[in-house]
Amino acid sequence: MSQSEQTSKIMGKKPKSGLWVKASEMAAMAPPERNRWVDFLRALSILAVVIGHWLVAAPYIDSDGAVQGGHLLGILPWSQWLTWGFQVMPIFFLVGGYSNGVSWSAQLRKAKAGQTGIYRDWLASRVQRLITPVFPVLLLWAGLAFAMTLAGMDRANVRMATELALIPVWFLAVYLLVTALTPLSLRAWKRFGFGSFFALAAAAIAVDWLTLSQGVPHLNFINFLFVWVGIHQLGYAWKDGAFAKPALAVVWFAAALAILLGLTVYGPYPIAMIGVPGAEITNSMPPTTALLTLGVMQAGLVLALEPMGRKMLDNATLWTATVLMNGMIMTVYLWHLTAFVLVMVLAWVMGGIGLDLFPGTAAWWWSRPIWFALYIAALLPMIGIFARHERVFLPIRGGRTVPKLRAVLGVLAICIGLAMTAAISIASSEGLTGVRIWVVALPIVGAGLLGFGPVYGWFKRQPSGI
Repeated sequence: MSQSEQTSKIMGKKPKSGLWVKASEMAAMAPPERNRWVDFLRALSILAVVIGHWLVAAPYIDSDGAVQGGHLLGILPWSQWLTWGFQVMPIFFLVGGYSNGVSWSAQLRKAKAGQTGIYRDWLASRVQRLITPVFPVLLLWAGLAFAMTLAGMDRANVRMATELALIPVWFLAVYLLVTALTPLSLRAWKRFGFGSFFALAAAAIAVDWLTLSQGVPHLNFINFLFVWVGIHQLGYAWKDGAFAKPALAVVWFAAALAILLGLTVYGPYPIAMIGVPGAEITNSMPPTTALLTLGVMQAGLVLALEPMGRKMLDNATLWTATVLMNGMIMTVYLWHLTAFVLVMVLAWVMGGIGLDLFPGTAAWWWSRPIWFALYIAALLPMIGIFARHERVFLPIRGGRTVPKLRAVLGVLAICIGLAMTAAISIASSEGLTGVRIWVVALPIVGAGLLGFGPVYGWFKRQPSGI
């Protein structure tokens, strides 16, 4: 029982149970040595992604009355510069390196104490925290795609809505792979230091050269690992105090900014750090050296600001808000585009109200606050319903260590399922159901192999707080 609940019981009052109260209690329990800047950056990066998605996606109704899937970056080329601020997935991988380094180091101490199955148990726990909140949104959209197909809706429209809503899952597929490699990547950091980062950067540059200059096909997809593991290495550097002097972080920021300007303004890479319709090269799918450089630039900036940021987070209100956001962070990330699609569908059903404004016009910009308010209003109930899936955890079946082969197969099944969800969609233009059932099933099967998920103990959740 928490201190506030004990006090309320003594005074004969009903204990408060609001989310803010719970977040405040957890904020107060945070140990003094906790780096609050890590939590703040995690929350800030996800919020930036949400705002960026809501801004970039710009559907409108043309003069013929047809709905067009407008993309702001393609309509207003100058807006591509904004992606240098809104493409903040590198910060999430930076924070992930810090957090995974702390967590895995703690597991290694358990190994020294003679415990077995350390890696498999650790990996299953990390995967569970990320994948459990995915099940509701994945299953909901599988059901919607099936229902819309049976209702006779145009399958192209069904696929467009499903693809848009499930865009966020691509990140989890990559992040899970990077997390699974933590023991190897952390060992490389401990042995080679920054050399482990520069080796990955050199590999990413080589892949880009072979792709762009030599025309080698498909090789660039390996940069999903070279680029994101590279940023993840900087998280280890941060954890070990390599950027303790803000001046060093400023040097990294300035150097990366200069290189990035050269790569984009004078080099072959586009300004936009996300995909733009019709562009020959994309910096994000798969990631390029330019995106890696952006990640270094962003890392240098946020690490230079760390002393000021940690002092700022001594404010109880701001720290409580950070804890609250981190308690629902995956829900916000996974459902924000579902909220967007819902608002767009309702606007279309109501005769296209508000969709007659062409993206990028003055009237369109002035209407953004109204649309954002609608997106938030649609998202809040989803948070209320689904956030509990990331505040509770499913017990590993039988409490036993997962066999090594099963753990590997489980992670691979989850990653392949999420990657295919983003790459080819769960909606299908063929078949009776209109759903690629195998794509939906893979993450669920993978979770089952790891010993948790809808197939085991779905209703036996254990609360873990905010």
